[in-house]
Amino acid sequence: QVQLQHAHRHDEDEDDEDIAIEVPQVHPVIARPIPVHITRSGREVHLPSRYDDFVALDSSVEDEAVTDYSHPISLSASSDPDVMYLQQAMKAPDKKQFVEAMLKEVQAHTENSNWKIMLRSKVPKHQEVLPAVWAMRRKRDIATQQVYKWKARLNVHGGKQVKGINYWETYAPVASWAAIRLIMNMAALYGWQTRQLDFVLAFPQASVETEIYMEIPAGFEIGGNSKDHVLMLVNNLYGQKQAGRVWNIYLTDGLKQIGFTQSQHDPCIYWHKSTLIIIYTDDTIVTGPNTAEIDQAIADIGTKFKITSQPAVSDFLGVKIVRDMETNQITLTQPQLIQSILKGLGLEKENAVQKSIPALAGTILQRYKESPSHDGLWHYRSVIGKLNYLEKSTRPDIAYAVHQCARFCEDPKIEHSKAVKYIGRYLKATADKGIVCTPTDDSFHCYCDADFAGNWNKLIAEHDASTARSRSGYIIKYANCPVVWASKLQTEIALSSTESEYVSLSQSLREVLPLMRLVTELNDAGFTMSVVTPKVHCLVVEDNSGALEMAKTPKMRPRSKHMNIKYHHFREAVAQGIVTIHQVGTLDQLADIFTKPLGHPLFAKLRKDILER
Repeated sequence: QVQLQHAHRHDEDEDDEDIAIEVPQVHPVIARPIPVHITRSGREVHLPSRYDDFVALDSSVEDEAVTDYSHPISLSASSDPDVMYLQQAMKAPDKKQFVEAMLKEVQAHTENSNWKIMLRSKVPKHQEVLPAVWAMRRKRDIATQQVYKWKARLNVHGGKQVKGINYWETYAPVASWAAIRLIMNMAALYGWQTRQLDFVLAFPQASVETEIYMEIPAGFEIGGNSKDHVLMLVNNLYGQKQAGRVWNIYLTDGLKQIGFTQSQHDPCIYWHKSTLIIIYTDDTIVTGPNTAEIDQAIADIGTKFKITSQPAVSDFLGVKIVRDMETNQITLTQPQLIQSILKGLGLEKENAVQKSIPALAGTILQRYKESPSHDGLWHYRSVIGKLNYLEKSTRPDIAYAVHQCARFCEDPKIEHSKAVKYIGRYLKATADKGIVCTPTDDSFHCYCDADFAGNWNKLIAEHDASTARSRSGYIIKYANCPVVWASKLQTEIALSSTESEYVSLSQSLREVLPLMRLVTELNDAGFTMSVVTPKVHCLVVEDNSGALEMAKTPKMRPRSKHMNIKYHHFREAVAQGIVTIHQVGTLDQLADIFTKPLGHPLFAKLRKDILER
């Protein structure tokens, strides 16, 4: 079997996100060779002569020819029926479309000269020939849910790579959702135009970093005997451990060559003249006040990279983005992901019970060591992963409930699974909700709060020290729109409510200060933004008088002198007037929704203040 790189024709859309699923070796697809394949319309398509090295094998795979696979990793794939292994795709009713996608994938890689065919005997002895992995996926329209494309991505089995032989460093930066929301809010606030770019076959546009050899992919053979041949990769391929890093270096160098400047505060933000771009691997938002310069910047990028462009940002990283150009209102929702979560929990039926809050008021989850384990009717870790992405992207209202359940992925009990289904029932009732905001001003506002020792339970404290930890919660807004939020346990045990509130204040400002520096950098770069004096200002609201006094006045008192210096990092910003801190009434403390399970009246009020502004 061969490992192939994911590639497409230049006019094809690239996948919204990388798919790299490990597939075990399967029984070879052994059948009569076929020189043509049939399209859905019935038309025969003959491969050009340049593909003669590859022979497509008959896709009529008998059930017994496909091995059963019960590896735990398969559960995460099977939880989404549109993402599957090769074996599953060959049993699917749309198998024919997947086979056509596999042919296109191999054709594109061959056309782009992404590899060279060589004899196995020529491979250096210290090099291992890595398996090829097929990852199959149906792509659906985010609005209609109709399948519009079948994808077959060829990956290298990166798990077989050895550090120091066929890879070294692997880190590559990606844009955070905080930065994405910040840029979109700025675009709406100042009336900038937006475009969406996709780098077609992004990773293979860069050359390989070192020698990589791959097997022939399943379903294809070379010269009648694939065992004698392997593929030596010429270009970077999906699945390699270093693939993201190699692509990012190539991308950054290319953008700089055509005049773009990389931000010093966020390595995924670049600008050229008045055009600003933010990149998440290969998905890109382009914005700026000058339409002509945006079009020219896109044209310049197109001379260096293979790209496709859309006239507006609509579906970015699975988030549906709608912008009203008249009112400048922005709406961010994830209906498809919510439906996937509900299906995973078995709550997709219309008559499923619904809830008005995501967590039962006053209920704090514990480890429940004596309780029976989760029944396994649905995959706990997979659902939590989806809930995490939903919460981090568009639903801050479920942050507290999701974080509570996520803490127990290692050994979920029946109480934890009930809590997850409770979140699902809440999402069932609020599936249409998301962030809806109209930017109003150009300043940052930060709300932070803490629940002192809120997890405390003396009955289990002996074997679970986390019950003594306090919980921090905060939300940061720019132009009155949510940008960053979090609900998390503090890493150190606070000895007083004042200390827990002060730690939460410090954590929130650790998030907001870099964003403030980024906006200042963009302003200094020449982007026309009406900013207050000082250039970027942040109002922080806190409801604990002791924490307020400590933040404003650097006094060392017996009950506070033990606090680590890391929590005092923001005092200079306070002294310079860049950050001002004020008290807020408990009922107006937006961060309260991130620290404890609230009853419906207060929860509904705070949710409206956060999601609908």
